[in-house]
Amino acid sequence: MARSMEQVPHRVESAQARLMRRQESAAMLAGERMTLTPDHNPLLDIQHPIPFDRIGAEHVAPAIDRLLAAGRASLAALESAELPLRYENTLQALEDATLPLERAMTVVGHLESVATTPALREAYNAVQPKVSSFLSSIPLSSGIFRVLDAFAKSDAAQRLDPTRRRFLDKTLDWLKREGAGLGDADKARLEKLNVELTELTTRFSEHVLDATNAFELIVEDRASLSGLPQRVIEAARASAEAKGNTGYRFTLQAPSYVPLLTYLDDRSIREQVYRAANTRAASGPYDNRETVARILQLRREKAKLLGYSSFVDLVLADRMAQKGERAHAFVADLEARTRVAFEAEKQALAAFAGVNPLRPWDVAYYAEKERLAVYAFDEEELRPYFPLSDVLSGLFGIAERLYGIRVEEQYGMPVWHESVRSFAVRDADGRLLGYFYADFFPREQKRDGAWMNGFLTGESTPAGHTPHVGLISANVTPPLGDTPPLLGHREVETIFHEFGHLLHHLLSRVEVRSLSGTNVAWDFVELPSQIMENFCWERQALDLFARHYRSGERIPDALWEKMRRARTYRGASDMMRQLGFASLDLDLHMIYEPAADGDVVTFARRVMGRDPDPQALLERTGLVSA
Repeated sequence: MARSMEQVPHRVESAQARLMRRQESAAMLAGERMTLTPDHNPLLDIQHPIPFDRIGAEHVAPAIDRLLAAGRASLAALESAELPLRYENTLQALEDATLPLERAMTVVGHLESVATTPALREAYNAVQPKVSSFLSSIPLSSGIFRVLDAFAKSDAAQRLDPTRRRFLDKTLDWLKREGAGLGDADKARLEKLNVELTELTTRFSEHVLDATNAFELIVEDRASLSGLPQRVIEAARASAEAKGNTGYRFTLQAPSYVPLLTYLDDRSIREQVYRAANTRAASGPYDNRETVARILQLRREKAKLLGYSSFVDLVLADRMAQKGERAHAFVADLEARTRVAFEAEKQALAAFAGVNPLRPWDVAYYAEKERLAVYAFDEEELRPYFPLSDVLSGLFGIAERLYGIRVEEQYGMPVWHESVRSFAVRDADGRLLGYFYADFFPREQKRDGAWMNGFLTGESTPAGHTPHVGLISANVTPPLGDTPPLLGHREVETIFHEFGHLLHHLLSRVEVRSLSGTNVAWDFVELPSQIMENFCWERQALDLFARHYRSGERIPDALWEKMRRARTYRGASDMMRQLGFASLDLDLHMIYEPAADGDVVTFARRVMGRDPDPQALLERTGLVSA
């Protein structure tokens, strides 16, 4: 790196300071919002600051209906565009026609993911079919295709700059790939397929969230928690108290589930929680098995309708692999190259554990003990060195050195939960590049995992490029009492990873919105996130922020060396786990047929049984036998 990394020039303010600043700023924003008329619908014109605190379920249907009507009118105007055809009345018109609707649905979908309520879910599900039908109709419009195809053959199109020309080529390719050349009957069928697929994939996600929240394990006997770190025990006790229970409460949210599988001595409890986590939404009121089978069936039908042999071929048509067979061969080749190391790791762990057979709920537990024995490394030793506030300070400081940007916390911004924070990003000259929100902690109203999302994509104007607005979300270890949130190193990696995606969005200066930021092929989109993630393993970078939350000391050299040496511990097993997901996904979308293959989970187990070691595949995919 060209710039020094000796110290962090700024630190993220304490929770108390943030609260004071937020309270001071809230009054000003409240005054501004009072000027809005009582019947104003905040979803009709999404701008920054996005009024998350005023958006309710009652706003969804009226706003979406109005935006759909406006979108249809805009597309009708495009279909009858007058000569001469220009970029502005063709491609730009297509971009603008759906922008307000897309922004509104992005915000509503976001809220349904992080702050869901029964009313919001009902409203979101009610409008999704209409929106899906509208968006599906765009590539099926012969009028739109005729106008854009005519423009592509014009002299004006030949004079387009490279960016706009690429947008034209990609748009025409998208229209053809999504059914522009179909007959009327097939177009009508395709539109119905897209609507049903939207409904089913949404239902799938909702069932996973509901099944996650439906599970809790209350342990009354403190002795049954042998092996768990004290912080996990205290968090479980606080969780029980928050629900009006005694004892210790465990859930399927990552900060509760992961340490339980990793450290708890009681094998029966590990098995109970593992099975609950890995069979979520596979039975009972949230059973997703028929939903998955129907999704696969409809995706297969859609691909055939569009002239592809499988849904995999349809998805990969504009990516490097291009064909499902090539992707399958790629995964098989990686698996063959990984096999020897994987077998060695598996045999070493089995010998170390002395348990026969070693079951899926044993793997993380004994792997942690083996790592401790081989490398004398316990990841819990690192946790005091990663208070969230310092992690963010280091992350922003590294971004400043790499890209010459400044990240400044904003106060008083409307948010969807009190724990959410907002920031502004500026370049070295103080020019505003964008804003982002950060939502780090798990809640029952929030789906699991970690992700980045773009709310607003900036655009080129005569006055300059308008700011981008985005989000990073995760489910990391929350604060406990007076102790700040102390993260595990993998949680730090997660935040760095998602911030890499966010930088891809915020630093983009592409004039065409549909080509800007993370609107790239998925076989490229992970590059910026991987770049940022690597800094979590650089001593020079870690010394910027990894300091003990009490003493302020850096990570000791001995601990750093153990961490570094253990970095690739069970790396082959991790690789095989991902390859298991990939190969199963490919087989489900290339081979599985509900009528012939029956239950989708049974099929998945049968596919995995082709492997010389089906138990290992069960371990790495999570599909355990009943």
